[in-house]
This record gives sequence, C-alpha cells and structure tokens, in this order.
Amino acid sequence: MCAAVLAVGLSAAPAQASALAPDRAAAGAEPAEAEANAELHGARWALKDTGKEVRFRGLSAVSRTTAWVAGSKGTVLRTVDGGRTWGDVSPPGAVAEGLELRDIEAFDARRAVALSIGEGGASRVLRTEDGGATWTETFRNPDPRAFYDCLTFFDSRHGLAMSDPVDGRLRILSTDDGGRSWRLLPGEGMPAALPGEAGFAASGQCLVSAGPRDVWLATGGGATARVLHSADRGLTWRAAESTVPAGDPARGVFALAFRDRTRGLAVGGDYRAGQASPQAAAVSSDGGRTWRQAAAPPPAYRSGAAWYPYSGGTALAVGPTGTDVTVDGGHSWRPLDAGSFDTVDCAADTGCWASGEKGRVARLERR
Repeated sequence: MCAAVLAVGLSAAPAQASALAPDRAAAGAEPAEAEANAELHGARWALKDTGKEVRFRGLSAVSRTTAWVAGSKGTVLRTVDGGRTWGDVSPPGAVAEGLELRDIEAFDARRAVALSIGEGGASRVLRTEDGGATWTETFRNPDPRAFYDCLTFFDSRHGLAMSDPVDGRLRILSTDDGGRSWRLLPGEGMPAALPGEAGFAASGQCLVSAGPRDVWLATGGGATARVLHSADRGLTWRAAESTVPAGDPARGVFALAFRDRTRGLAVGGDYRAGQASPQAAAVSSDGGRTWRQAAAPPPAYRSGAAWYPYSGGTALAVGPTGTDVTVDGGHSWRPLDAGSFDTVDCAADTGCWASGEKGRVARLERR
C-alpha cells in the first residue's frame, strides 16, 4: 500500500488454492473432511526458534518439513527439517539495503521468488534456484508511482504481481518463465480504482490464484473493500464489493484464500490496535462474484487465511490477536490460539505454517 501505511508496518504458495486443497468430492469428501476436522480439533501451533527478531509477513509452505519465510531487513530463512533448524538464505543486496520482503512463493526446497515492497525502486522481485545460496534480481520497479504488494503463481512458470493504482488502475506484472522475467500487462482490462483504493502488503495474500488461470486480488482504503477476479491470468478483471468494512486507509480486505475456482474466503478489518473489526470475514461460493458476511466472524482484525487441505470447509485465519478456525467454509469461526501471527499457509501434505512479528514461526501440530 502507500507509504503512509507502509510506515506503520503493513505489506501464498504456488497455485495455492487448487494445489493445496483439491476437490476430493469424487474420492469421498465427507470422510476426508471429518478427518481434517478431528485433526484440527486437537491441534496447536508449535513455535519453532528462528533465532531472528524480524517480522516475517512472507511465508511459503512447501511441506511439513520445508518452508520459507521472508521479512524485514531483507531477511529470508528456510527450513528443511520441520523447523528444528533454519538457514539464513537472505539475498545480500536485500539485507544491505534493508528491503521489506513481504511475499515469497516457493516451488520446492531450492526454487523461490520473493517480493520486496515500497515506492519506486524499492519494489523488486528476487529469484533463487539453489536454495537461497544465490539470488538474481529479475525486476526493479522503474515507476515512482507504483508500489507492489503481492505475488502469486499458477504453476512453476506462470505468475503475477500486483501494484497499487497508477493512472487510476491497479497495475499487474506477469511472468511465464518462473519469475526470470516480467512484463507489464495492459491496463485496459482493469476496472477503474476507487478513490483511496489500494492493496495491503500485510501477508502476501492480497493476490491469490486457484487452478491454471483464475486469480483474485483484494483491496481496501476506498469507500468499499473490493475483490477483483480474473479468469484469464490477469488480462481482464471484474470487481465485486465485499462485506468487510472499508472507508478508511486502515480498513479493508487484507487476505484471500480460494479452495478452488468457486469457493473463497476474505478476511481483514482495521489493522490499528484497539480498533474494532466486527465484520472481519466474508465468504463466496461463486468465484468471488458475490460475497456474504460470515455469520460468526473472527473477533478482531485478521491478515492471513488458508484452507486446510482435503477438507470441504476447514480453514485457518490469523492476525496479531490470534488464530481462528472454521469447519463450515467460513460461515462461522472459533478461536484456536491467542498468539500473534501475520500470515498462514498450508502445504499439500497438511503441513500448515504461520509466521509474524519478532521472528515468530510455528507449525500446526497435534497436542
């Protein structure tokens, strides 16, 4: 978002929704969902010592054993042993310049793409193919009016990055070679932005994808908090109003999660400490064309969300005041944990991770 929001500390894995939560209706969804619900009923976040004090708003869960986190001061960490140890694989240039890394998308234990945010040249994309031993800068924003917030990938080749509005429209970058090169997509297919509208670089989840072509982006700051959907990898977009309150630079939809191309969650609220967020979650069953307020939403602002794999309606939402879980597709939420996290992600093997302030990283484990 804009520099004013960045100053107070605001900022999914590849093909997140479809790859991590496939539709198993044909293979017996009810037993799978019952199993997932039972596992989460006795689950807790187990903190993993990272040895760092930076804030990790970027997170990519590859598996129960492998995860990447990205955060302030140009920091990137990677674990390949379930969080017992963490390797500092930070890009040297990002550390030297103190870049704010707010999103990271990992394809496996060796390949990842990270996004730094900020106005003009502070917005950059970095890529590694050797587990973070070396990094290549593949994009540096040349426009001082642009401010990139989030990344997403449909697969290991095709991905998008989103910027706050330039010339009255949100801006989209595209790659078809795994993040090695980027091109700016035409703006004609993007609806006009509302006055004050922008994305929130809070969790790397303001831009998410499901399947080979569908992608959604979330906004706030305008008169209404909107969700925009593209079915052609970002060439054309349709905007829909959510039920999450906006009307202020600090309020709106902060994160999206789509289980498939129809079923989605939106979470957000007002990120300012002590401010009420009474309608912090919404659900969609038609690909984001319409949104309904959650009947029992989380009790406060939430900045991250993720579907639990192989379940029909189980998902997690996280924020500075705790974690909530839903087992009915986002219509009602209940508290799971009171610890502070900014983002959450689940891998296909049901390895769920969360990260946030003061170097906090945790993996979801049974009691």
